[in-house]
Amino acid sequence: MDLPNSNNLRDDEILILSQEDPAYFSFLVDKYKDAFLRAARGITKNLEEAEDIVQETFVKIYKYAKNFEKRPGIEFKSWAYRILINTSITHYQKLKKERGNTEYLDPVLYEDNSSLSSNNDLGLEKDMKEGVAKIIAKMPEHLARVLKLFYFEDRSYEDIARIEKISMPALKMRMFRAKRVFKQIAEENI
Repeated sequence: MDLPNSNNLRDDEILILSQEDPAYFSFLVDKYKDAFLRAARGITKNLEEAEDIVQETFVKIYKYAKNFEKRPGIEFKSWAYRILINTSITHYQKLKKERGNTEYLDPVLYEDNSSLSSNNDLGLEKDMKEGVAKIIAKMPEHLARVLKLFYFEDRSYEDIARIEKISMPALKMRMFRAKRVFKQIAEENI
């Protein structure tokens, strides 16, 4: 069977068709892979890590395709980028935990966005920052505050415990809860 020209179809239509015939999904991969890779590489500063993030993002987009609902203001592109953001943040947290340091700084979470800006993809940069900010804004203040200190200000656990006037075990539990709540809110908004 020959696939129709993807230029005649909207992204959400291609996503729906891909559930019946996975070959359609290649249109979306071809359309977004370069932009996704630029964004992920801007976050990780590492091509291999970025490629892993993009691959995982496409798997999630396909897996959760049935959850996509086109509504006013919710286009496939913004939904897909939200998945990319969430995947990048999860990947960043995992690497930070494994390596015990910040080998790269996430330009989405920091004010210095020169790496994304240099790619002339300011719309993506804005979408990513807004997505993270919206999720954090929905969180309880005490949980949002520790995430902001850790990711936005790159504070150590020791600094955060001192600022928050809590013990290290209490901070670890709060960070665990904050990350869990962040992930739940992010998944609810996919």
